Amino acid sequence: MTSSGRVVKRVILGRAMRSDRLGETLLPKRLALPVFASDALSSVAYAPDEILLTLGLAGGALAATHSWEIALAVVLVMAVVVLSYRQNVHAYPSGGGDYEVASVNLGPKAGLTVGSALLVDYVLTVAVSVSAGIQNAASAFTFLRGHEVAAAITLVVLLTAMNLRGVRESGKAFAVPTYLFMVTVIGMAVVGFFREAAGTLPKAESAALELAPEPGMGALGTAAMAFLLLRAFSSGCAALTGVEAISNGVPAFQKPKSRNAATTLLLMGGIAITMLASMIALAQWTEVKIAEDPETQLLRDGVPVGDGYVQDTVMGQVSKAVFDGFHPGVVLVSVVTGLILFLAANTAFNGFPVLGSILARDGFLPRQLHTRGDRLAFSNGILILAGAAAALIALYDAQVTKLIQLYIVGVFVSFTLSQIGMIRHWNRHLAVERNAQVRARMHRSRIINAIGAGMSGLVLLVVLATKFLHGAGYAIAAMAVLFVLMMRIKRHYDRVRAELRVEESDTKQQMLPSRVHAIVLVSKIHKPTLRALAYARATRPSVLEALTVDVEPEETKLLQAEWDRRQIPVPLKALDSPYREVTRPVVDYVKSIRSGSPRDIVVVYIPEYVLGHWWEQALHNQSALRLKGRLLFTPGVMVSSVPWQLASSAGMEERLDGPVAGDVRRGEG
Repeated sequence: MTSSGRVVKRVILGRAMRSDRLGETLLPKRLALPVFASDALSSVAYAPDEILLTLGLAGGALAATHSWEIALAVVLVMAVVVLSYRQNVHAYPSGGGDYEVASVNLGPKAGLTVGSALLVDYVLTVAVSVSAGIQNAASAFTFLRGHEVAAAITLVVLLTAMNLRGVRESGKAFAVPTYLFMVTVIGMAVVGFFREAAGTLPKAESAALELAPEPGMGALGTAAMAFLLLRAFSSGCAALTGVEAISNGVPAFQKPKSRNAATTLLLMGGIAITMLASMIALAQWTEVKIAEDPETQLLRDGVPVGDGYVQDTVMGQVSKAVFDGFHPGVVLVSVVTGLILFLAANTAFNGFPVLGSILARDGFLPRQLHTRGDRLAFSNGILILAGAAAALIALYDAQVTKLIQLYIVGVFVSFTLSQIGMIRHWNRHLAVERNAQVRARMHRSRIINAIGAGMSGLVLLVVLATKFLHGAGYAIAAMAVLFVLMMRIKRHYDRVRAELRVEESDTKQQMLPSRVHAIVLVSKIHKPTLRALAYARATRPSVLEALTVDVEPEETKLLQAEWDRRQIPVPLKALDSPYREVTRPVVDYVKSIRSGSPRDIVVVYIPEYVLGHWWEQALHNQSALRLKGRLLFTPGVMVSSVPWQLASSAGMEERLDGPVAGDVRRGEG
C-alpha cells in the first residue's frame, strides 16, 4: 500500500488499534440497543405493509377485518421468541448464539444448518433493510425515484466503512437515529390514539379508494382463505428478524455480558411489540389501503387510478393522517424511518462477521474470517457481507416486495433448531442437578423453550408452505449450497491437519542427519547471481553447483568462458534443451537427483529482482515464477528466492503498510 493509500485508509477507518484495547470496543446497553436491535425495531416500517399487501390480494374487506388478528399472532410469536432467547443468552454467553446451541446439543450438522441459514438471512437483512429505507425516503425525496439501486448500493458502502471503523464507533453513530425513530413512532402513536379517542383522527389518503381483489381472488373458498391468511402471517413474521442478533453478539457487551444482553433483548422486544401493534391499529383506524399493483387494484369511483398514482408506504400514509396540518411531523417520520431502515442493516453487519469468525474458528469457513482488522472488527466478514448484499440489491432492483419473499426462512430455521437444542440442554442439566431451586428454574426455562420451539417450528412450516414458490425456495437453495461448501472446507482443513500431524516416529526421522544438495540457477553473471552464490555457500551444503539451461548455445559458451575466467569456485553445469525450454530441464534434473538419493534434500536458489513499480513486472522474464510453481509440487525440494533490490524499489519499505515482503512485485533477471 502506498503512502497516499495508507492516508486514505486511515481517514476512512481511523488509527489502528492494539489488540489489548479490545475491551474499549465493548458496548454498554445504551449503545448495544441501537447496534443490535435496529433490525427488529425497523420491521415496523415494512411488516405492516407486507401484511396489508397480502390480505389486499382478496380485496379491501379482508385487510380491514383480519389485519389486527394477523398482527396479534405476530406479536404473540415475538413475545415467546424474545423470552426463549433470554434463556439462550444466559446459557451460552460466548457469542455462538443459535449456532453454538445447535452444535452442542444437536450435533455439528445441525449447527452448520443454523450457521448456513443465519449467514443467508444476514445478507437478506442488509438488502431488504436498505431497499426499504430507500423506498420510504423516496416518498419524501422524489429525486430518488428511478435511482433506487444506485442509492441503495451507495448506502451499503457507507455502512461498510462505518463498521470497518469498529463496533463501538458504529454504535455511537447509530444511537441517535435509532432512539429518534423510537421516540418519533411512539410519539406518533400517542398523538394518533388521542386523536382517535377525541374523534379528530382523519382518514388516510387512500381511504377514499376501493381496493379490488386480484383476478381469481374475489370469491375464495375456506381453504384458499386460510392459506392467504397464513401467507399474510408469514409475511408479517418479518418483524421477528434480528431477535437472534443479540444472542450472537453477547461478546460485544460490557460485563456482566449475559445480564446486559438479556436486558437489551427484553427492551428490544417490548419496544418492537409496542410499535408494531400501534402501527397496525393506526392503519386500521385511518383505513389505509395498499396494493401490490396499485394502478389496477386501487379504484376511484370504480375506475383504476392508473400509473399516475404514487402509493406511499403504510408508515407514510399513517403519518400524513396523524400529522394532518403539521407537515414537519410527516417529514420527520419519513426521515427517521428511512434512517432506521438503513441502520437496521447494521444488525447484520455486527452479526454476520461474528458468526463468520466462529465458523472459521471451527474450520467451516476460511481462517481469514477469524482475523480482526486494524480497528479490531472482523473486516473480511464485513466486506463479504457488503458484497453479497450489494449483488442482491442489484439483482432484484432494490424492490422490497421481491426481496421479502426470500426473507425470514433462515431466521426461523435457526429459531426452531436453537429452541430444540435448548430443550436438550435443560434435559442434560436436569439429569445431574440436585438443588431444588435450581431445578425449578430449569423446568421453567425448559417450558419457555419448548413453547418457543413449537411456535417457531409452526411458523417455519407456514413460511415454507406459503412462500416457497414465491422466492423462499431460492433462499433454501442458497443455504444448501453454503452448507455443502462449508462441509467441504471443513473436510479440507481436517485432511490437511491429519497430513501435517507430527507422530513420534516422524520426530525421530526429522532429526536424522541428511545431505543437502544446493543448486543455484544462473542465466548470466551479474550481481544477483553472485549474491545467490554467496548465500548458498554460506549455508554450507553438502553439494553446491550452479545450473544453467542451454537455450542459446553461443550464449552458453560465452557464459562458461566468463565463469572460468572469473574463477568462480562453484562448478557450472549446462543442461541441454533442444526445444528451448527452461522449466522442464531444471525440474527433470532435480527429480533425477531425488531419485538417485531419496534421503537428500535439494535446495534451489533463484536470483530475483525486486521491482518498485507494478508495470516493471511485465518487462522481465517470468521463467523464475513458472519454475517455482513447478518445483513447489516436487517432494523433497525447497525453493529459496534471493532478492536483489533495483533502484526503483528504493523507499518502498516506507511506502508499504507492513512488511516489505507483503506487497513487492518480483521478477527474474
